[in-house]
Amino acid sequence: MYLWIFIALAAASFQTIRFMLQKVLASVSLTAAGATFARFLYSMPFILGALAVYLWQSGQSLPDMGARFWMFALIGGVAQILGTICVVALFKQRNFAVGITFKKTEVIQTALVGLVILGDQITMGGWGAILLGLVAVLILSKPAQSSGPWYQHLTNRASSLGIASGVFFAFSAVGYRAASLEFAELAPIVRAGVTLAAVVTLQTVIMAVWLVLRDRGEIARVWQARRVAIWVGLTSMGGSFCWFWAFTLQNAAYVKAVGQAELLLSLLASVLVFKETVTRREIVGMAVLGLSILLLILTL
Repeated sequence: MYLWIFIALAAASFQTIRFMLQKVLASVSLTAAGATFARFLYSMPFILGALAVYLWQSGQSLPDMGARFWMFALIGGVAQILGTICVVALFKQRNFAVGITFKKTEVIQTALVGLVILGDQITMGGWGAILLGLVAVLILSKPAQSSGPWYQHLTNRASSLGIASGVFFAFSAVGYRAASLEFAELAPIVRAGVTLAAVVTLQTVIMAVWLVLRDRGEIARVWQARRVAIWVGLTSMGGSFCWFWAFTLQNAAYVKAVGQAELLLSLLASVLVFKETVTRREIVGMAVLGLSILLLILTL
């Protein structure tokens, strides 16, 4: 019954490692768009290969993917591209832990988008936890070396990128859940694999066309960074598959709420790996957001 919780925790672990690698790529050799493209390009062969082997071994064939499936897959895929670019760009504005925390405001937006598009219901306790998460965003919105009231910092570049990433990832999560539910007759693990393979293929093509038109040299730099980028692809495959699998089993907002365990992992990475300073205000903000996650889980 609670298998989806463990799957979401695994997804959060993979995702933390992947964002760490993308931060390294973005700060050393690639633009935010290039680091995002590397994620899709280097995960696609592994995803398509794994799906092909599974279908061959099980004797199954690909399900019929209708227009409604591709519509939701496209919405989710494009939203994820934009959300990832925002997060990678945010890493250049604030430290790793705070960047990930801003991204995790996606739980709030996912609940709203899921309610409007899919009719996913949230309990009163769940809404209370979500509002507490908004308080955390307000705390985190003020940079450490700044003055003036908090509300003046809600429109700074870091806050704008973080909140925008949350909106995009919300549409991404709900789009993926909607796409996977088009295969209601299949086992959840198959639904997740087919949806992921279709989405990553779309994303790779979209990003490749974009870079060809806007910055061809970045494609060469993505290839030159392959020794690190291939690990981005592998961790992206693991994380994405776990997210998709969990989305087939539970409300997307609840899945993303459990995935907030990524906050603790990102804090450890920020301090231990990137040697970044985390201020008292930022720790309080992350603690408040963590509390909102715990309350949301307790309302399930």
